[in-house]
Amino acid sequence: MVRRLLILGMVAGVLAGLAAALFARLAIEPSVDLAIAFEAARDAMPGMVHADEPELVSRAVQKGTGLLVAATCYGAALGGIFALVFAALHARVLHGGARVASAWLALAGFVTIALIPALKYPPNPPAVGFHETIQLRTAAFFGCIAVSLVLAAAAVRLAQRLRGRLGSFDAGLAAVVAYGAAMTIVALALPTIDEVPADFPATLLWTFRTGALATQAVLWAVLALVFGRAAERLLRDAR
Repeated sequence: MVRRLLILGMVAGVLAGLAAALFARLAIEPSVDLAIAFEAARDAMPGMVHADEPELVSRAVQKGTGLLVAATCYGAALGGIFALVFAALHARVLHGGARVASAWLALAGFVTIALIPALKYPPNPPAVGFHETIQLRTAAFFGCIAVSLVLAAAAVRLAQRLRGRLGSFDAGLAAVVAYGAAMTIVALALPTIDEVPADFPATLLWTFRTGALATQAVLWAVLALVFGRAAERLLRDAR
């Protein structure tokens, strides 16, 4: 059963990745092109020292084949992990039918992996960020995701322990509040990184960031819908 759920998860992840790639092509790539143009114009200003670097991958490939391949590979990996977590939690933690459980799991994944880390370290387009701090920014971002996942798992355990005394709703609410409080402390403890140029267009920055977050929402939503429907049929036929 777990093997079949894993296959379903990977297939659902590929479809979710395709949907996310299409959305990103329409919602994010125009902002990326504008940001690159801004960076080129700034580097061309008198007094700016800029070493020309060869373009290893053309923009046409980046926003075409490259985006498609990256999104589908990421979606397949995410879908496989999603299916394994679903298989482990469905009977013990996630209640309701497979579609409902899949929706709740996807919502939790979106919040803990995409939304909360983005509030501390929002995605930035080209021309934002220094090369010297890329290792710090990468480590801080993935560290925030790792801590968020650990705290989310702890919140699930807390809800399970409190369910007998408080009931399902109040136990879940207490776990969410505890997770939010803990992540607030973590966010305050992590280094703040603000490298947005003073003259960078605020509208362009906002468009890119909201588009990136919306792309994640599309990815998780399609994954939940496709996997939930397929898993429901699989579990029904297995009875």
